[in-house]
Amino acid sequence: MVRIKERYLLVNIVYPPDPAERVPDAVARCRPTVERLTPPALLKAIRAEVAQLFGDYGSGALEGHLSVKYLSLATSTFILRCSRSHHQMLWAALTCMDHVPVKDGRPCLFRVVRVSGTMRKASEEAVRQSRSIILAAKQDISSILSQTDVPQQNLRDGPMLDVTGGDSSDDAIGQDGG
Repeated sequence: MVRIKERYLLVNIVYPPDPAERVPDAVARCRPTVERLTPPALLKAIRAEVAQLFGDYGSGALEGHLSVKYLSLATSTFILRCSRSHHQMLWAALTCMDHVPVKDGRPCLFRVVRVSGTMRKASEEAVRQSRSIILAAKQDISSILSQTDVPQQNLRDGPMLDVTGGDSSDDAIGQDGG
């Protein structure tokens, strides 16, 4: 029995900065996707771009192996699965796409962050990247607040998301003997 080799591409949707808004750099680079982007619409746009760039050969090469494994509109991140022999073709098509594939979609860039052989490593990279963005945004906001002399009491007092600790589910494993 032959194992089918696959690649997983972690992709970020990057929007151009809006000069009218004053937001931290980390937040400006990673805006959420507010359009009604769905996995089938994304696949349709990617297949159309592959067909435009590589013709019938490209369409046939990616036809049965292309799928969206993860899509987060909040982080503008998605993971694609394709065959190992054609992942560079998919990467080229993503690089050439210039807008969100919905009606009247915003201009954007599709940036391939990681190519992995397993879904696990791609999702771990997505989590690591999200944590680093949250930390950078917190640092940017604290530096802005220190420059404007806004009292820290005006900030919402409450628990903050702990991005430095591990998963609570990881701690539970092994304590009960399982």
